[in-house]
Amino acid sequence: MTQRFRIDRTIPEGYKAVMALETHVRSTLDRTLYELVKLRASIINGCAFCVDMHGTDLHASGEDPRRVLAVAAWREAPYFSPAERAALALTDAVTRLGDHGVPDEVWAEAVEHHGEQTAADLTLAVATINVWNRLSITAGNQPPALAA
Repeated sequence: MTQRFRIDRTIPEGYKAVMALETHVRSTLDRTLYELVKLRASIINGCAFCVDMHGTDLHASGEDPRRVLAVAAWREAPYFSPAERAALALTDAVTRLGDHGVPDEVWAEAVEHHGEQTAADLTLAVATINVWNRLSITAGNQPPALAA
């Protein structure tokens, strides 16, 4: 796929608005949890650019590569804490939304492990990465080439 447009150049005011959301959620959430959530939503949405970025960021921050890879199959992987599992379940529910929205039990588990404020911040983080995924896929963003 070729790049169709540059988000920051073609829609600069929209880019700035989404960056403001990004800046807010970055300031409220644990960095590892935030990156796990961003990676998970990007996997669900099939955004190669964002999967590459957030997987690479997690690995560069010292995260075990097995945990990074296991985000794709987090329900079956033994590497995630109950709090991380609650955040990943919320990510799945918010990203896939569907006819019935976010199930009460998913929200309750997120609140149990993170509190209402952080669960709300996680929801905003998931919404934000979903915006980035949709923009990136439509714009035709590709991950950087692999090193030779």
